[in-house]
Amino acid sequence: MISTYLVPLDDIAKVRDEHLAFLEGLFAQGTLVAAGRQDPPVGGMVLLDVPDEAAAREVLTRDPYVVHGFAEYEARGWAPTVGALKSYIKS
Repeated sequence: MISTYLVPLDDIAKVRDEHLAFLEGLFAQGTLVAAGRQDPPVGGMVLLDVPDEAAAREVLTRDPYVVHGFAEYEARGWAPTVGALKSYIKS
């Protein structure tokens, strides 16, 4: 999922700790594979281990950035074929 910030970075900073705690919770549950901010900081990328786009969208409805109306997400499917995550695909 690729996020786009809808508000200035000063507003994003106000809930960033809450957002990061949300992501840490997803990681602890085994739902989050990786996440990080884009450079330049216009949004972020979140790699989820979920069965489909609907599940990803449902998970991210609880993201504080979404709850506060500070960001929106666009779905992008991706299957790693080379590199560190190549063997990550589960059957």
